[in-house]
Amino acid sequence: MRNKTSVFFVALALLLGACGAPEGSALTSTPPPTDTAVALPEITATPAVPLAILVLPADMDPETSNTYQKTVYDLTQASGWRFQVRNELTTADVAEPGLQVVIALPPDPGIAALAAAAPNVQFLAINIPDVPAGGNVSVLGSNTQVEVAGFLAGYTAALLTEDYRIGMLLPKGDDDAVRMFNAYSRGMTFYCGLCRPFYFLPWSYPQYLEIPAEEDVNNYDAYADILILQYKTRTLLIHPGIYTEDLVNYIGTTGTLMIGTVSPEQRPAGWVMTIQPDTIKAIQTAWPQLVSGQGGVTVQSPLGLSDVDPGILSPGKQRLVQQTLEDLQSGYIAP
Repeated sequence: MRNKTSVFFVALALLLGACGAPEGSALTSTPPPTDTAVALPEITATPAVPLAILVLPADMDPETSNTYQKTVYDLTQASGWRFQVRNELTTADVAEPGLQVVIALPPDPGIAALAAAAPNVQFLAINIPDVPAGGNVSVLGSNTQVEVAGFLAGYTAALLTEDYRIGMLLPKGDDDAVRMFNAYSRGMTFYCGLCRPFYFLPWSYPQYLEIPAEEDVNNYDAYADILILQYKTRTLLIHPGIYTEDLVNYIGTTGTLMIGTVSPEQRPAGWVMTIQPDTIKAIQTAWPQLVSGQGGVTVQSPLGLSDVDPGILSPGKQRLVQQTLEDLQSGYIAP
């Protein structure tokens, strides 16, 4: 009995030893959890949406003002920019966040000082005297296309005038005016070739009359009368050097047609059209350069038609004139 008990305890000891930890293993304690620092994202300011400002005089006529505003608004919308209209601008205004472009019309809002105060802003001066291109200032260049304007006026006058009885009033001693008249004559020839009249007259067309610089402007009517009454002209090109509102209003009372390069304050009777720089197209042409930050550019403005009287120049004839203008500016026709 005693032997059986001894065997039982030995077997039990061996069994308990087999259930112990394996040889070479050691018990380790689990380390307590620790806090790990997490880097927070840095807060950065949202960049301002680019801004363009159009500076217009408060007394600009509503139709012209709306045209300029719509033009610049459309350009900014296409570029994803903001747009504002101001009647004046200060150096504090050009510090506005996001301001990239300023387009200004006369009177001069102080382009030189504004450009110096905001060197990262591009400025475009439209028809503002004595503002040179340079640095961050671009300008609409003075238009020197007197021959294109003269040629187109001659073409249009011949198109509209019976027996091609056309003429021109111009300042005496002005070389540009002479160039314009010669182009005026070539424009007539381009339209009608030999331009043979139905009724014979002892002089040819186009006729012209020069007005001396010292002449009293109140006497300009008399020069117009010579062309209208003595030389039977029916359409006149009015050179800008002798243009006055009184002169064109008087000519309008005679039934004579007129073409000019200066817009009348109020279109007189007989005013066919005005041939002048198209500032809207000039702004559209300059916009990509302004947006890209390219400054100091002189923007050449194409010519366009304005103040058109559709009762004189019908839509069909206007299309002919417009096509001729485009061909002139594209170089297909030499003025």
